[in-house]
Amino acid sequence: MAAVALRSCRRGLLQILSNGGLAALSSKRLEGDRRHKSTVQYASRPELPKLAYRRVKGKSPGVVFLPGYGSNMNGQKAEALEEFCRSLGHSYLRFDYTGHGASEGVLAEGTIGTWKKDVLFVLDELAEGPQILVGSSIGGWLMLLAAIARPEKTAALVGISTAADYIVTSFNSLPLETRKEFEEKGEWTVPTKHSEEGVYKFSMDFLREAENHCVLQSPIPITCPVRLIHGLKDEDVPWHISMQVAERVLSPDVDVILRRHGQHRMSEKDDIKLMVYTIDDLIDKLTTLV
Repeated sequence: MAAVALRSCRRGLLQILSNGGLAALSSKRLEGDRRHKSTVQYASRPELPKLAYRRVKGKSPGVVFLPGYGSNMNGQKAEALEEFCRSLGHSYLRFDYTGHGASEGVLAEGTIGTWKKDVLFVLDELAEGPQILVGSSIGGWLMLLAAIARPEKTAALVGISTAADYIVTSFNSLPLETRKEFEEKGEWTVPTKHSEEGVYKFSMDFLREAENHCVLQSPIPITCPVRLIHGLKDEDVPWHISMQVAERVLSPDVDVILRRHGQHRMSEKDDIKLMVYTIDDLIDKLTTLV
């Protein structure tokens, strides 16, 4: 009976999300939350840049949000997840990678390996107990790397427009002559609407280092529940990347959710609602199993 009552309560909260959005949840259920909104803290690491993070303490499993390349912990998805986790009393942690947002470091000097170390530090030093990792774009790649390295800390994975290996495979798919031109220049420039400059710039050293972290050439040794959400109108990372991840992970519990009109950032109200529903179902599954 207790489990049924808890489920009913959770569904009630989610119904508020559906009817009035996250703002309504704040006003109706969480009055005063703005006073208690997580504050930016800084984690010091020996000989490494400080990492900026926001944390809400609560029940297990916790949720950790991994943003995309060039993004930060203050995006719509990250903010919505904090509000949702706070509403259910579960712990939540969001942070900025080295060279991103409020963290120290220089973006152009970062690598996939650099940001993987950031995620592992967060899991080892800042997060208590098993976590649901929610990775957006390149954060989806990093969540896979983290789950492989820290299976005991990974309760489940939720990928949003997962970009596993995509920087490497995208460059390697260019015509040979085009690749040679970029190699001679020492830099690959990629047009994007997500940067003020209108392009992302990746050095050849960045690409070579990224090759060391590719996961799609062989089975991925991840056995926890995995949910992969991707938009069919994603112009940055094609949805078939999420299908490839689903085919390669060893977990018997894998779902791929394709949104017909979804774009790369998946930050529309219905996109965020789907993300929240997905995480709620995982929390229910994980707490029922305990």
